[in-house]
Amino acid sequence: MSSDGTKTVLVTGATSGIGEGLVRRYASTHKVIACGRNEQKLSALKSENVQPLRFDMTEKAQVIDAFNRVESVDIVILNAGVCEYIDDASSFDSSLFERVIHANVIATGYCIEALLPKIKPGGQLVVVSSSASFLPLPRAQAYGASKAALSYLTRVMQVELEDIDVTLVHPGFVETPLTDKNDFPMPFLVSVEKACDEIYKGVESRKREIHFPKRFTLLLKLFSLLPFSLWLPLAKRIKR
Repeated sequence: MSSDGTKTVLVTGATSGIGEGLVRRYASTHKVIACGRNEQKLSALKSENVQPLRFDMTEKAQVIDAFNRVESVDIVILNAGVCEYIDDASSFDSSLFERVIHANVIATGYCIEALLPKIKPGGQLVVVSSSASFLPLPRAQAYGASKAALSYLTRVMQVELEDIDVTLVHPGFVETPLTDKNDFPMPFLVSVEKACDEIYKGVESRKREIHFPKRFTLLLKLFSLLPFSLWLPLAKRIKR
């Protein structure tokens, strides 16, 4: 943090959805490093307080090269990710599974390795997972597994890291270009603005977990306490 209270905030997945919303929210008061692959969209975000940084998170060499150009940061928000579903479990698509795991988990690991030395003492690491990690859901073999891995990874970092605070984010359904592709009902869908407001306030408060909308996430947490034998018929009904 600078002497005037201005922080440097790095956001991945900055060119759409929650990432873009967070860039705009933080840029009103802080310096932001906006990370993404889409050069045109990154250029549109560029301003006095926003520095674009273009690279592909799934390529380790690009991640290392990009973050070598970053001196130090106060807050890192690892938000980038993809969502693909396996429609037929009996015809398991291992290529899709690998693609999602690599983009959501392995690429996040690349970023953590490169950025941890850049986070100032007393700084913050924020990882955006998903409430899909709470329960086994139909078609979510790849996406749900990747988000469950992210949540576990972040929890362990909370145990291990002492000089920085680590926050885990579990959003419900957020109205973004990613969820626009979903062909199923999305209960308690919230706007990007609402999601970014929840994340911003939670990070400011240094919460260990941010989850929203609570009507939805608390319900999922409650269902996760059920014996699997009780959850199974409910999950099968969702599939239908």
